[in-house]
Amino acid sequence: MLTKDLLRVSRAGGGYRPRFADADDTAVADRVLDAYRDAVGAERATLTDALTALERDAPDFKLVRGFAKLVERDATFEVRAAVEPRTARNVAFAAAEDVGVVTEAERDAALADAAERLDETPDGVLRSLHADRESREVLAALDPRWDAEALVAQYNLSLAQTALFDATEVRVRTDDPRSLVLAIKRLGLLYEVRELEGGVGREVVLTGPDALFRRTRRYGTRFARVLRAVVGRETWRIEATVDDRGTERTMVLSDADPLRVPDADPVTDVSYDSGVEREFAARFDALDLDWDLVREPDLLDAGERLMVPDFAFDYRYADFRVYFEIMGFWTPEYVAKKLEQLDATDVELLVAVDESLGVGDEVETRDHRAIPYTGSVRVKDVVDALREFEAELETAASDDLPDELVPDADVVALDALAESYGVPVEAVESRTFPEHDLVGRTLVRPDVLDALREEVAAGMALDEAEARIEAHGLTETSAVLAALGYRVEWEGLGGGVVREKEA
Repeated sequence: MLTKDLLRVSRAGGGYRPRFADADDTAVADRVLDAYRDAVGAERATLTDALTALERDAPDFKLVRGFAKLVERDATFEVRAAVEPRTARNVAFAAAEDVGVVTEAERDAALADAAERLDETPDGVLRSLHADRESREVLAALDPRWDAEALVAQYNLSLAQTALFDATEVRVRTDDPRSLVLAIKRLGLLYEVRELEGGVGREVVLTGPDALFRRTRRYGTRFARVLRAVVGRETWRIEATVDDRGTERTMVLSDADPLRVPDADPVTDVSYDSGVEREFAARFDALDLDWDLVREPDLLDAGERLMVPDFAFDYRYADFRVYFEIMGFWTPEYVAKKLEQLDATDVELLVAVDESLGVGDEVETRDHRAIPYTGSVRVKDVVDALREFEAELETAASDDLPDELVPDADVVALDALAESYGVPVEAVESRTFPEHDLVGRTLVRPDVLDALREEVAAGMALDEAEARIEAHGLTETSAVLAALGYRVEWEGLGGGVVREKEA
């Protein structure tokens, strides 16, 4: 983005149209880049003089300043002084007070006195006195990320972003609304997805910073950055309502405008809409549950609109998903729209509701489980709700599970068998296994145990016995040895030996 004072727009016909740079302005961009390159090693005042000269020749001084604003992000300025400027001033002013400076000779005497105190030359002290002024800063290095053509592209994008900063609402149409919605959610913006008349497509509607209780630059910057997620699409159109110093105007941008993204500036750095979501995800992932947490799941039909819940929980033992939405501190209008979406959504949905909203009962009436919270969502409350789903799923899965289970494999762990049936381990533990023996937590055909009885003998080193047992796909050595009638006798630090069990 650019600063507001560099915004160039046309208000012809009551509209609001950014005045984009074109191919003819590439030469101006190139001259700005040259001015910075030539000024490396010089003071900022030298660069300022060069840019001022360019402004006099350019069609619009704001264009030059806009290019310079972007290039300066890649410039490194530093203070260069023989003596730290603040120290030089303190010592020099103290020396001047002692001398009582009135004439030039007295000034030189004071500088000489200060130089002696600082172990520096008078000229060095003089140059250091105001070296920390912005005009005296030295352009130490320049590493521009753009050439002239790319600088024009970045300028146009930044100009449009700056114009969007004052938008109160933005309506976006693209050929990929889902990815746009995910980018919007990562930026933490308020939005809704509407179906266009006639069902010919969908429109993503964003509420801008001016519609909040108070305007925040952080929100406005994110709002403008949505443009990056749109411009990369093949077809797109933006219609924005802009608050132009108290006058409401409409700005329209589309893929026909000279807008492209010249460098990478992804929107993925904001991973969660809020700290509440971030904290919940971290705490939930730390638990060893039978549910996988999915960030930003499907687009859900919600009547004439779409919604993207914050999370989904996928049950590992069945094709079953529970969606999870966190309703934080939103505007009353946005809460009302969200309730309408919930009313039209026919999925299993948990809704964490900030108690300050006072809409928990309204969520419940829409057949969705409401989980009240204050400050942060209690993971236990969510887990308790998921446990209720688990109980229903386990009951349904167990009802369909035969009383006798006959796995095809000679050796199979109980948890692997349960996963193959899509049920928890507890469900298979209660069944019988007519063709297998249960050894530890593993089902084993008798033929496998008979083969091991021929291979494992008393007096054998434990390491060798383990190797022969593992060759048959078994890992619970102690349980297998017990089933064969053996135990392990430990001989100090030298390892174990297989012995027959005592009668």
